[in-house]
Amino acid sequence: MADLKTISPVSDLTEGDFVTERCGRLAYSCCIPTINRHKEHLTMIKSLKALIAAAIVAVAPISAQAGDQKMVEEVLVILSSDSLQTQGMAMVLSNTMAQQGAKVNVLLCDKAGDLALKSYEAPALKPKDVTPGQMLRGLMKQGGVANVCALYLPNSDYSKNDLIDGVGVATPPEMADQMLNPAMRTFTF
Repeated sequence: MADLKTISPVSDLTEGDFVTERCGRLAYSCCIPTINRHKEHLTMIKSLKALIAAAIVAVAPISAQAGDQKMVEEVLVILSSDSLQTQGMAMVLSNTMAQQGAKVNVLLCDKAGDLALKSYEAPALKPKDVTPGQMLRGLMKQGGVANVCALYLPNSDYSKNDLIDGVGVATPPEMADQMLNPAMRTFTF
C-alpha cells in the first residue's frame, strides 16, 4: 500500500498514492484513480460557494432597499410652467401626495404664480373639470403650504393683497433651506 499523505494542493498527487483529505467535517481517503472524483467534488464545492456568495451580493441591495421603503414625509413642489396641463398635473400629484400623508410645500414662480391670485381663471381640465387654481386651493385645505416666489410680485402688476388667503411670499433663504434639506424631496414642473 502506498504511503498515506495529507495533501494540499491536490495537484501534488502521483498515481498510486493513497491520500486522506479533509473537506470541512468530512475526511476522504482514496487512491489516485478515484482522485478525479475528489477534484470534481472540491470544484463543485468552490462553485457552490461562489454561487451562494453571488446570490447574497445580488440580494443584499434589494433587502436593504425593501427595509428603506419609508415614505417621504415632506416635499417641495416648484411650479414655474405656464402650461395648463403641466400646472394641472403638478397639482394632481401634490394633492395625491398630501392624501398619502406627505406635507406638501408649493413654490409658484413666473406664470404659475397666477394660480395663487384671487382673480385666477383658467379652463377646467378633464376628467374632474377643475382648474389648477382650484386644485391648489384644495391642497391648501388639506394643509398644504403655498408661496409665490420672491420675484413674482415685484415683476408683475399684483400685490400681496391680490393673493388668495394663506398664500405667502417665499424668501430665498427659506426656499434654499427646503431645497437642501435631505429629508425633503423636491419636484419641479
